[in-house]
Amino acid sequence: MRIGAHVGVDDPLGAAKQRGAEVVQFFLSNPQSWTAAQPHPQAEALRAADIEVFVHAPYVVNVASLNNRIRIPSRKAVVQQAGVAAQVGASGLIVHGGHVTKGDDPAEGVANWRKMFERQADAGGFPVPILIENTAGGDNAMARRFDMLARLWDAVGEFGAGFCLDTCHAHAAGEELLGVVDRVKAITGRIDLVHLNDSRDDFGSSRDRHANIGAGTIDPDLLVAVVAAAGAPVVVETPPEGQTDDITFLRDKLGG
Repeated sequence: MRIGAHVGVDDPLGAAKQRGAEVVQFFLSNPQSWTAAQPHPQAEALRAADIEVFVHAPYVVNVASLNNRIRIPSRKAVVQQAGVAAQVGASGLIVHGGHVTKGDDPAEGVANWRKMFERQADAGGFPVPILIENTAGGDNAMARRFDMLARLWDAVGEFGAGFCLDTCHAHAAGEELLGVVDRVKAITGRIDLVHLNDSRDDFGSSRDRHANIGAGTIDPDLLVAVVAAAGAPVVVETPPEGQTDDITFLRDKLGG
């Protein structure tokens, strides 16, 4: 089981060495803007290194949106980001499930996700797997509550969509972490990546605020159990100053 961290884009290989990470995740562009991803100067070295790479799409991406000014740029961003992610040898592009606004029919958000995969399938598919991530809040979110996730997967699973399980997001969304891997796999059939984060806020708070392991409200042993059951690569998206300790804790607990 490979364990690593979300790091800065400037020197992911250096950050991996500093943390003792076997996996790195980073943004290829400003996560709060529509700026296009640019070729990474370490692309060749990243492909050659014994480091697994994941890329996270910008937070502004919302494939589910019924607003054309958000949905259309979101689709284009996913395609563009996936292309550059392939250049660094990424194992997947993580995209938040997104949401529709109050009063909108969630079924239309699900349909928008399907349309993106259908259109890209017609164009030859994505060069890296698209990993949909569960989110912490929002009554109209596509991947907050697992009953809604099941509706989404019915629409996109056939296109090879992957899944990224975030422990902080599930906890904040009001989804119990005990047995969460089995419940997710019953829906998606897979977990491709675990975002292993403690939560600064309480269960069901809908607040997405990550904490280092043992510094939040989630039992550390429960986090270890999620990792052990998932059997997938792990990325801690915790405060950077504690990431080395988080990685070491998990390795010690998992005997790796």
